Amino acid sequence: MVAGDSPAQISGLPTWLAPGSRVAGYLLERLVGVGGMAAVYRARDERLGRVVALKLLAGDEAVRKRFEREARAVAAVDHPHIIPVYEAGEEAGMQFIAMRFVAGDDLQVIVTREGPLRPKRAAAFISAVASALDAAHAAGLVHRDIKPSNMLVDVGPGRPEHVYLSDFGLARGVSSVGRLTMAGQFLGTPDYAAPEQISGKTVDGRADQYALGCVAFTLLSGGVPFKREQPMAALYAHLSAPPPRLTAVRPELAAAVDDVLAKALEKSPEDRYDSCGAFADALREALGLDPYDPGRPPAESSLRTRAQPVPPQHGPSTQSMSVPPGHMPAPQETGTWTAVVSADRVYYDSLHPVSEQDSASMSFPAHVPERRFPLSGAEIRIGRRSKSRGIEPEIDLTGPPTDPGVSRQHANLVPGPGRGWSVVDLGSPNGIQVNGKDVPAGETVTLRDGDRIHLGAWTLITITRG
Repeated sequence: MVAGDSPAQISGLPTWLAPGSRVAGYLLERLVGVGGMAAVYRARDERLGRVVALKLLAGDEAVRKRFEREARAVAAVDHPHIIPVYEAGEEAGMQFIAMRFVAGDDLQVIVTREGPLRPKRAAAFISAVASALDAAHAAGLVHRDIKPSNMLVDVGPGRPEHVYLSDFGLARGVSSVGRLTMAGQFLGTPDYAAPEQISGKTVDGRADQYALGCVAFTLLSGGVPFKREQPMAALYAHLSAPPPRLTAVRPELAAAVDDVLAKALEKSPEDRYDSCGAFADALREALGLDPYDPGRPPAESSLRTRAQPVPPQHGPSTQSMSVPPGHMPAPQETGTWTAVVSADRVYYDSLHPVSEQDSASMSFPAHVPERRFPLSGAEIRIGRRSKSRGIEPEIDLTGPPTDPGVSRQHANLVPGPGRGWSVVDLGSPNGIQVNGKDVPAGETVTLRDGDRIHLGAWTLITITRG
């Protein structure tokens, strides 16, 4: 919601709703926010003398039903981290909800103002909201719009911060179906939407867990996991792109944090944690923090993921492995290394073609299926296959679709001591980057689990050890 708008700017609400107006026994003191379907005022309940947040409807009949559903949804779940509803009703053709007034900012405002949060503070917010979501799911509700701006932080002298989950306007029953509007507009927030919600599949509490994982990434990094200029590009990334590594921007955090977030952000709901609380507990464990509820049974280990061994391959191969997009195996004793090839929109958007010819040849593909290449035996060549020149790279990036920036002999992956691997650029015109840093031609860079190699116009190769 946007604070500070005047009543005249609220489409669908009478312009006379200025401070001093009265609605259903509530004296409006000031406008504090405007959303797509409602305005929120700080108001005073003249019967009890307490301050409330009064939410007033602005919308058509479909929006009215969502508004009514929000009141019922919140009232159905009694939880200390779900913002309580005092009253809901209608007066003079206007619907209203009176809720607790939270004297603080939402988490989006806090992160925008302060940047990435300290791990202990971020985990405290995530654990509290996870507890609230598990309670909502137990009551048969899925929130479906989890994002930092729907998490309100109450503050006051002499007491700790207290976070409330708000805005149940999109809440529906467990195992409901994700939907688009008649105009194709996505109902939710693109930066935090689960793949199944985007694609219109069955939605349950694990969709909220995915969104909460995105929120955790935001609180700890200061940005969203899939930053894109266009909302549709963000939706596509949730469907197909692997999640970024948080440690790339917070290298002081343990690598186990990446594993926990990767599991919460699995494309398939079946591969995520059993509950939001289990995810929050695993995150706390990875951050080296005490359990949120010491009396709760130990959470599923943050390092345990679905077993998915990848058989070794010998010789040239471009066969895709049947692994869900975005799956990042956790460390195991086998020490098997894999090169995961995908497309990176952020990298593509950062490039600046040096000529019109280059610009015309560079376009981001509509869809690139993730491919996985086990690393075993001798060195692995990366490039584009050429029958006429007898070039048969083990990691063939010819296509489809072709990345125009990949050379026929672009780079090599070289095995080293201790079953590790290194990468060396072969002097290609476009070069390579490892974790965002240019690699001089001929220089060998030792690779670690999770390192990212960029080459060409949009190709990303993530090195994983499983």
